[in-house]
Amino acid sequence: MISSSTAQGLPSPGYSPSSRVSSVTFNQGFRTLWGPQHQILDQGSLTIWLDKSSGSGFKSLQPYQSGYFGAAMKLQPGYTAGVITSFYLSNSEDHPGNHDEIDIEFLGTTPDKPYTLQTNVYIRGSGDGNIIGREQKIHLWFDPTQDYHNYAILWTSTDIIFFVDDVPIRRYQRKSEATFPTRPMWVYGSIWDASSWATENGRYKADYSYQPFVGRYRNFKLGGCTANGPGSCRPPSASPSGSGSLSQQQVMAMNWVQRNYLVYDYCHDPKRDHTQTPEC
Repeated sequence: MISSSTAQGLPSPGYSPSSRVSSVTFNQGFRTLWGPQHQILDQGSLTIWLDKSSGSGFKSLQPYQSGYFGAAMKLQPGYTAGVITSFYLSNSEDHPGNHDEIDIEFLGTTPDKPYTLQTNVYIRGSGDGNIIGREQKIHLWFDPTQDYHNYAILWTSTDIIFFVDDVPIRRYQRKSEATFPTRPMWVYGSIWDASSWATENGRYKADYSYQPFVGRYRNFKLGGCTANGPGSCRPPSASPSGSGSLSQQQVMAMNWVQRNYLVYDYCHDPKRDHTQTPEC
């Protein structure tokens, strides 16, 4: 467990992008995509679950060209190895085998270990069967099973910034056309069995004696420019200046998270072929 004294060291980012985006109800922004019998919507909170028969997922009503996309999530405690609880952007249905994706994924865990939050970016996917992920993994400065916390992706023409409770945890910059997603994407959430890789590279699998595995979502945010919207649309700003870049205070908070809680960064993985990730 993370001590409260560590969490108290978190510098305030000084700005909350989430406060600039109004919440939408599930039905205003999303629809059930699969596993409808594994979803319950109750007073604005969506509960989805995985058992031996099925997982469940949902999808936004519209595709987006850019924007701020978030949800408050609460994770299941106990044994959740092999189970992924996610909130992400993708165009995999439009471009199978050649898609873009921006992920927030919680990798299930065993009771003695903290949850891992994995962020990832794919560009023009896996057409040749060669999926190039750009994973970063962090542990959190709180227990995500105890309460709802806000998780968000801000995607603009120059940056992808991941936020946890308005604290930027990762910034992925557009350094070239080839390493940045530019095609419209939909917003998804899901819970599913990824036993082959999710927990310690597949060492621990989903154990259905602990089913159902539950993910809870509420406070949905879709502050975006839709794919067919006006060209003049601009996504919300990451920082108080209104520019795309983070403020000095936000950068300090992000650096604190990376210094204290980063557990994996693809750019620093000696087993990776970095000719495929020139941004490193």
